Amino acid sequence: MSGPMTNVTEPVMVDTDGGPRLVGSKCRGCGAVSFPEQGSCARCTGEDVDRYVLPASGTLWGFTVQGFAPKVPYLAADDPFTPFGLGYVDLGGEVLVEARLAVADPAQLEIGMAMELTLEPFHRGADGTTACSYAFRPVDAAEVTNA
Repeated sequence: MSGPMTNVTEPVMVDTDGGPRLVGSKCRGCGAVSFPEQGSCARCTGEDVDRYVLPASGTLWGFTVQGFAPKVPYLAADDPFTPFGLGYVDLGGEVLVEARLAVADPAQLEIGMAMELTLEPFHRGADGTTACSYAFRPVDAAEVTNA
């Protein structure tokens, strides 16, 4: 995609020396990790939570392929619509994150495979601006043909 790019998920991401990372929260009382960042703990309802930078890699916990266009305002990058992978990635056994996957071919995805955070274009505006969001791709992305 050409043209300027914007990151529509900036509130849930931060730039680090190691690249972009997702941000959640961690409860000081019980240690529960949440994504996205929350003002209170979903496990113990405590309000003593800290901003918490999540790991940039994890394992694929479950996935599907979205074969139909999302409804507005969840627009797709491609016109016409192209199916995309959607899954849950387990980040260090702390939290499951639902995310787009950079691979849409189920033959190239396997439960338990190593995944890493990336940015994926998902919508191109009429002004040529491409909006990006977080996604996960297989760590060995060079070995897959749809990455």
